Amino acid sequence: MYDLIIIGGGPAGLSACVYAGRGLLNTLIIEKKSFGGRIKDTEMVKNYPGIRQTSGIELSDMFRVHALGIENVERIKTTVTGVEKDGDVFKVHTKRRGTFEAKAVILALGTREKILGIEGEIEFSGRGVSYCATCDAEFVKDKDVHILGSGNVALEEAEYISKFANKVTIISIHPDGVVDADKDIFKQVLRNPKIDIIYNSYLTKIQGEEYVNSITLSTLGKEKDLETDGIFMFVGMEPQTEIVADLGILNENHFIEVDDRKMTKIPGLFAVGDCTDTVLRQAVVAASDGAIAAVYVDKYLRGEYR
Repeated sequence: MYDLIIIGGGPAGLSACVYAGRGLLNTLIIEKKSFGGRIKDTEMVKNYPGIRQTSGIELSDMFRVHALGIENVERIKTTVTGVEKDGDVFKVHTKRRGTFEAKAVILALGTREKILGIEGEIEFSGRGVSYCATCDAEFVKDKDVHILGSGNVALEEAEYISKFANKVTIISIHPDGVVDADKDIFKQVLRNPKIDIIYNSYLTKIQGEEYVNSITLSTLGKEKDLETDGIFMFVGMEPQTEIVADLGILNENHFIEVDDRKMTKIPGLFAVGDCTDTVLRQAVVAASDGAIAAVYVDKYLRGEYR
């Protein structure tokens, strides 16, 4: 029996690891892929306090090395299939490693790329449709590509992809001159001669043979086909909360509802980071969430949670 099981090894989960381990809680952290989280897919991080500039991979590695080097922390890689509470004990069921028990659980489940279900999107995934610039930008060297989305991530990734591609065209549903990104990022994109923006447009279809070779846009109600060598989709994220869908802790958008101490309405079950109904999804916020949750797990276990 563990004091605490943390599900998810991104910034939120690893921060919780640090605080739980230093608090001498017997802790198990479970991650299904690689420890460090989605931030490793970000080319450059410039907004983490104390680190003026670093790559997402480097920051991810710093989180991982620090957290997993703490005493009292065990780690395993496997897929969690469900969580249940039996009396005062939580049971965490996994795909390959059986069931683990703990007095408290922190859910750090993260998010994944939102799939819109556009015609051809699933069919050409990995064959011209991409959701990760750092993974696939090198494959569009000297090619012409499109990006769907106009938020910070879309524009930042457009900058990165433009280092490889011949031409990058951003597709925005908004009127001329309007995007969802911060002003400084928008200005930087506008100064880049390799990036164009098409406004008032919706992506309606993705076509190709072996690989994507064209897309269909609806611009002010008129459809047109455009040749392209690939389409990157940056239209938001959705929470990976399926494993707790039957616990009654999700809001209408499937994010986990928590109080200001990161506990759900189930005593002893906490949630942190991007999978919660937070107002800002950034690594620094996730790390803060993890610290708060671990501190209050300790208080909960000692009967001091108020």
